[in-house]
Amino acid sequence: MSGTSFQHNTVRNEWLATRVEEALDPALPVVDAHHHLYDRAGLRYLFADMLTELQCGHDVRATVFVQARAMYRAEGPELLRPLGETEFANGAAAMSASGAYGKVRMCAGIVGYVDLRNGDALRPLLERHIAAAGGPISEGGRFRGIRQSATWDCDPSLFNPVYSTSEDMLDSREFRAGFAQLGELGLTFDAWLLFHQIPRLTALARAFPDTPIVLNHCGGVLGTGRFAGKRESEVFGAWMAAVRELATCPNVMVKLSGLGMGLSGFHFEQADRPPSSEMLADAWRPWMETCLDAFGAQRCMYGSNFPVDKGSYAYGVGLNALKRLMSGASCDERSEVFWRSAARFYRLPDALFA
Repeated sequence: MSGTSFQHNTVRNEWLATRVEEALDPALPVVDAHHHLYDRAGLRYLFADMLTELQCGHDVRATVFVQARAMYRAEGPELLRPLGETEFANGAAAMSASGAYGKVRMCAGIVGYVDLRNGDALRPLLERHIAAAGGPISEGGRFRGIRQSATWDCDPSLFNPVYSTSEDMLDSREFRAGFAQLGELGLTFDAWLLFHQIPRLTALARAFPDTPIVLNHCGGVLGTGRFAGKRESEVFGAWMAAVRELATCPNVMVKLSGLGMGLSGFHFEQADRPPSSEMLADAWRPWMETCLDAFGAQRCMYGSNFPVDKGSYAYGVGLNALKRLMSGASCDERSEVFWRSAARFYRLPDALFA
């Protein structure tokens, strides 16, 4: 896979191959709570590619597929086209569930997309997503929730223009009318936004205290664009205060993920060799330890954000980095972060962890 976009660093497999590490604590079960699959111009990452990542010595039991505009239907009403992505992810899940590719259950949970700004009209569409992924959870269905990107900034280089969004989208009457449908159907919300937008998510979480929400990618850490050179001096303080306030909402969790994106400005990709897990742990420590301190291990979950983060480091190295950061934690705390929190939030089958 190669290519760049607003947040993707180019993936260089030869460069990544120069840094290989043995898995730390290889017996610890892992749920990768955030990855993508897609095939589009310059960015191709499918079932076999993800399966290769998982063969790195870590005990990854299950993964959660998160929307990425993959395999939308080419025809039909616009509202129905994202159903193609749910069907595609469920097909990958069915391949994995056959057991022909090992014990990991890829796409055991599926997070799809609808435009929540369509309000009350969304319920039949959400029900179609549930049906496309095998029906209700009680019948083995895999559909778990919705992610609708809310990223916005006055610097257009900091968000993806293919997503229609606005500064106040989460506050709008139309969005909240659609959001209300999630709780009624037992669905979750994956929140992807930038650090200065976190207070808007806090307000949303307080307005819907019974709807489970997970903040993606440590809350949209920025170190590029208008925030270049300001990540530690300006961004960190504002981000930390917002994260701590959001953590007062008991219905919100956070994914320890996404710090390999170009947006974060760590520039791991610029070195002659990819970073080691020690280097990643050192760079990530203030951000991830703040999340762990604010939310507690029971409300933090690991996610690879592959292939987006693959431009910065190898899959197994990233897992080792978080394991290093958690080395002083108790056994229960490590289990929470690496699999229990995600399994609970996305209601993954207990049999995966027996």
